Amino acid sequence: MKLKPLADRVVLKQDAAEERTSSGIYLTSSAQEKPEIYQVVEVGPGGMVEGNEVEMIVSAGQKVLVGKYSGTKVKLDEEEYTIVRQSDILAVIE
Repeated sequence: MKLKPLADRVVLKQDAAEERTSSGIYLTSSAQEKPEIYQVVEVGPGGMVEGNEVEMIVSAGQKVLVGKYSGTKVKLDEEEYTIVRQSDILAVIE
């Protein structure tokens, strides 16, 4: 199955947590902190949202920074995804 977002929504997949610190110490899975950096998987078409024209400026494959509690978490085919509005994306990582 494949998720196809509607309007100004974006499907994201979270990057893996760091397994060791910058000094080389390995972390247990409970101590690993997931970063708020996501990979854009799919992008909606944009269009009219709440009476305003929305142009999609993110594209599949980009890395983005999203707020800690933003979006809706969904699980599909054993993969976890987050669906957010484009306006919930804080920054594009280059």
